[in-house]
Amino acid sequence: MDIQWHKSSKSSNAAGSDCLELAEHDGQILMRESDNPDVVIRTTRAQLRAFLDGAKQGEFDNLA
Repeated sequence: MDIQWHKSSKSSNAAGSDCLELAEHDGQILMRESDNPDVVIRTTRAQLRAFLDGAKQGEFDNLA
């Protein structure tokens, strides 16, 4: 399966090992950590949007 992964320009180190990568495949959003690429989380656009909206509102600040 040919998946085009995208990572944030905000990655915290030059090697790119501190980043979350995203891709779209078969109507799903895929997420993985660049330093552990074999573990892939699958979600929907709606679920990702709900998470991002919550993150923007600070709902998860206590975890960072």
